[in-house]
Amino acid sequence: MLDFSSEVFYRGECFYAYKYFGAHITDGGVMFRVYAPAARRVELIGEFNGWNGENSAMKNDGRGFYELFVPNACEGQMYKYRVYQANGRIVDKADPYAFASELRPGTASIIASLDKFKFTDSKWINSRTKLYDEPFNIYEIHFGSWKMPNGGITEESKPDELWYNYSEIADELIAYVKEHHFTHIEILPLAEHPFDGSWGYQAAGYFSATSRYGKPQDLMEFINKCHNNGIGVIIDFAFVHFVRDDYAMGMFDGTPLYEYPPSDVNQSEWGSYNFNLSKGEVQSFLMSSAAFWLDIYHFDGIRMDAISNAIYWMGNKDRGINDRALDFVRKMNWNLDNTFRNVILIAEDSTDFPNVTRPVEKGGLGFDYKWDLGWMNDTLEYFKLDPFLRQYHHNKINWSMAYFYNERYLLPLSHDEVVHGKATIVNKMWGLYGEKFSQARSLYTYMFTHPGKKLNFMGNEIAQFREWDETKEPDWFLLEYPSHKGFARFFNDISAVMEAHPAFYKHDYDSSGFLWIDANDNHNNIYSYIRKSEKDAFIVIMNCAPVTHENFPIGTEYPCELTEILNTEWDIYGGCNVRNDKKIKSEDIPYNNFPCTAKVTIPPFGTVIFEVKKINRPVKRMTVKPKTTRK
Repeated sequence: MLDFSSEVFYRGECFYAYKYFGAHITDGGVMFRVYAPAARRVELIGEFNGWNGENSAMKNDGRGFYELFVPNACEGQMYKYRVYQANGRIVDKADPYAFASELRPGTASIIASLDKFKFTDSKWINSRTKLYDEPFNIYEIHFGSWKMPNGGITEESKPDELWYNYSEIADELIAYVKEHHFTHIEILPLAEHPFDGSWGYQAAGYFSATSRYGKPQDLMEFINKCHNNGIGVIIDFAFVHFVRDDYAMGMFDGTPLYEYPPSDVNQSEWGSYNFNLSKGEVQSFLMSSAAFWLDIYHFDGIRMDAISNAIYWMGNKDRGINDRALDFVRKMNWNLDNTFRNVILIAEDSTDFPNVTRPVEKGGLGFDYKWDLGWMNDTLEYFKLDPFLRQYHHNKINWSMAYFYNERYLLPLSHDEVVHGKATIVNKMWGLYGEKFSQARSLYTYMFTHPGKKLNFMGNEIAQFREWDETKEPDWFLLEYPSHKGFARFFNDISAVMEAHPAFYKHDYDSSGFLWIDANDNHNNIYSYIRKSEKDAFIVIMNCAPVTHENFPIGTEYPCELTEILNTEWDIYGGCNVRNDKKIKSEDIPYNNFPCTAKVTIPPFGTVIFEVKKINRPVKRMTVKPKTTRK
């Protein structure tokens, strides 16, 4: 029997509660355990007893832990707990620790075995790293709508025609991800949830992979295939709030067991219950849930949602810091990091709270990466502007590098940016149809050459104009049209450039890897910078105006030869094909505080990447004339 300590559980230090609570298949039957300390009585009901709990009262061991062994119960059967609550109500509740759940609109828990599938990914697990100085390019997906039977859900859709199975979609998705040079798949929350439109962010089953896409073994097979094909998998984890549906965890035993009391910050801005992160048993529940996905399913990382709501009360800085919630986050991250080899912990945090990616032992929150939502907001706002007005908002682009090395930032263009009337990425761009494509190509080149790891939501890579809808797959038919086909080719190429050259990933979090050439050319709406490593160096020039520049001077660090390796306006991408066909040699003429000058051509609304090859010749020394004072 598992050595389970109630003291550890109550202190909020239990990391394996799922090994004790829930429905565990053993020789001869199933052992059920649930936590309901204030309940007057708990009965087990299910298919094994005709949903009649009169003779299936669970035993309270005096600690609030109820258990019952059922010899005739077996895998696949549904069950619930009939809770006689402290407030006098009798409510049938799903198991908070269930390993599988009935497909919505059903709400029963399902007895499931988690040890049938045998992983073959030990080589991957043992060799994975935090990727700080390696390519890390994330493809964010909603599992149910990446590809869908008949293209989407309609009123005529049958239950078995709503979504593809976890394992059914594996081969096609893996091939697609590898072709587009993504290193990881990040999946919107898979914890069981009642409402499709919540996308999993309002969960009910924190140990139950949603049955929409199959059984636990199907998800295991999917992740195992990803690993054996060199693809990592990250899960989105919403631990701040949970659904208010009566069958779920809310008022579980007649008291606010998992949530704050009604007199406190009981409900979130999303209409869900806020987890009471100050309670030890809630901390053990959530910490065990996070560990569960890494342990049982072999996920490589967790992206934690709404961290701002854990840092500040209700996410509002004016209401002050939630110290107990922060202590929990530190404890959870420290335990995850020290239990699972090189697991990646990512914070979706919109605050300026310091040291989010600093190790816990050094006073930080212990995340490995933090979404740079400031970069995302400023960049998209800039590209929405009329080019004439951009000169007055030049710092929306150059400002990101002023704070970038304060945290280990990840650049996201996520699902949040392509829904709810916000318009998709390409449609946010200023201008007419063709101008939108040109600027979107520049935006993505800027993104992929900016320091920091990358994340894009499905559909971004084909320049989709329709906002994402969880009932429809992306508009893959757009690839039949030249503009979208060209954009998809460009997206694939820019991803490949980043993956192939250490300059674009090796020193993402070291200032030696980035240098502005000119961050202040607001009159031309031009930005130029250098990305470099010990092995290679590149110059990137982004023109955010509809004007062609010929013989445009830029400073270089040393005598060099420039070769255009990517131009967002090449005709293969649907651009105007203004390009630099020949190699460009620098001149020993100081320019803009650099010792040498190169003259290049920059297309309208275009961004160009030049490979820099050093020429070994002495360079004239820069001389600075002394300033004279007029008498």
